[in-house]
Amino acid sequence: MTLGLIAGNGRFPFLVLDAARALGHDVTIVAVKEEAFTELNDAARRHGASINWISLGQLGTCIRLLREAGVTRAVMAGQVKHTKIFGGIIPDLTFISVLKKLTSRNTDGLIGAVAGVMGENGIELIDSTTLLTPLLARPGVLTRRAPSEDELRDFEFGYRMADVIAGLDIGQTIAVKHQAVVAVEAMEGTDEVIGRAGHLAGPGVRIVKVAKPKQDMRFDVPVVGFATIEAMRVAGASALSIDAGKTLVLDDAALFASANEAGITIVGREKPAAA
Repeated sequence: MTLGLIAGNGRFPFLVLDAARALGHDVTIVAVKEEAFTELNDAARRHGASINWISLGQLGTCIRLLREAGVTRAVMAGQVKHTKIFGGIIPDLTFISVLKKLTSRNTDGLIGAVAGVMGENGIELIDSTTLLTPLLARPGVLTRRAPSEDELRDFEFGYRMADVIAGLDIGQTIAVKHQAVVAVEAMEGTDEVIGRAGHLAGPGVRIVKVAKPKQDMRFDVPVVGFATIEAMRVAGASALSIDAGKTLVLDDAALFASANEAGITIVGREKPAAA
């Protein structure tokens, strides 16, 4: 059986490819030109995987390529910036049919509709972390330094706000300082929120990144990586909370080394079952 890999931005697609090939899966990659790293060509060649490049909006082409490769199960890996919906995208007829059905163009609505169309064409989107379970954040303190009492208070304050905006599919990250919300994520992404928070409130902001209350693990799974910590260091952010079991930690060795060097604490929140 051939696994389909729909690749966006970041290192996530490389990790999925490595894991899939290690498990003996044949892989067909459909990479988004506007997002995926061109180094994916070398990775595909190294693994003997076929790779096809498409533009955003070419949903019909994506489905055709996957079906021609005999794909019945596919993984979405990597970011596609939501802001691209408002410019630079030329939808094909299949994607236009999806857009016409939407009452809103938030992430769950849009990608959920895409997943529905793919399912109608015999391609099941599976949990994007299926092959990367060891990279999911563990519960508890993940760095050398544990959070201070002030940081814990900011986390507890932040969880209430972050869980609400995530539940509304607005964003998954907020920045807090002295139990006040400094910045809220919408479409711009985590690193931009961190940078804005540092500009607005200066050193000492705390970052809370959460999964949605009913997180669909097929897409839009929270991800942190080395770049997240670098953004925190530039902004002077002191603490990061991520949801255990729901957040992928990429480049973990470099991430934790950078956090420890800067004295940044990282905590894996274990959400109550009802949350």
